[in-house]
Amino acid sequence: MKVVLFCGGAGMRLRGYADDVPKPMVHIGTRPILWHLMKYYAHYGHKDFILCLGYKGSCIKDYFLHYDESVSNDFVWSQGGKDIRFLNRDIDDWTITFVETGANANIGERLKAVEPHLQGEEIFLANYGDGLSDAPLPDVLAAFRRSEAVASLLAVQPTASFDLVDAGPGGVVKDICALARTDFWINGGFFVMRKDIFNYIQPGEELVREPFQRLMEKNALQAYKYTGFWQCMDTFKDKQRLEELNQGAAPWKVWERAAKSIPTSAELVLTEA
Repeated sequence: MKVVLFCGGAGMRLRGYADDVPKPMVHIGTRPILWHLMKYYAHYGHKDFILCLGYKGSCIKDYFLHYDESVSNDFVWSQGGKDIRFLNRDIDDWTITFVETGANANIGERLKAVEPHLQGEEIFLANYGDGLSDAPLPDVLAAFRRSEAVASLLAVQPTASFDLVDAGPGGVVKDICALARTDFWINGGFFVMRKDIFNYIQPGEELVREPFQRLMEKNALQAYKYTGFWQCMDTFKDKQRLEELNQGAAPWKVWERAAKSIPTSAELVLTEA
């Protein structure tokens, strides 16, 4: 199943950290947030990516054209560097299609631009390219397949530390509540779509505005409510939080948790015994 990632954002609210790179290329630890997101999908077996490039798309091309496996993998160095043997690798089995979709295009336009690369895909995945989660993707897909929806999105609760103010007549405050503790849900991305989505997008339209409105009128838009970890990277504060989490057991690194749960040969022997 192909994964469409929207990589055209300029990261205006990350000025000072995203001046020279598109937003998905802002690093979390030693790798850009885009890499972390692709690793998430690859963990679940979805390794065929379509990158919708826009602002400074050449930075993303250059990153993968000169990809350095040594940054995140162990290796054996010998013969003065003439022989380097990697003990594990990241992206050997990935396929990445790089598509220039316009510097100023919106999400709907970017998706329409890559439609030719999705021929034969009855269902495909899509994401904004700047948010991370540990959402159970197989469950999300199973729920979508059981439905008749044309598209689904991951509905998450806000993580921003804003207070919701309930004011009555004359501005008298009735209640103040942390937004994260309310029953408000926001669009967290992590889309699943059927090919029929292209029948709902007209030229110039933003995906979650007119096209999604048409889907809602036909009861064809589904939300998968998820209360687990989700975090976008809109501001420097968001980046700081992701950096802090990356120093420990980062919730979105489902591939690391899976690796730790695989029993060693010794454990297997003991179990069999």
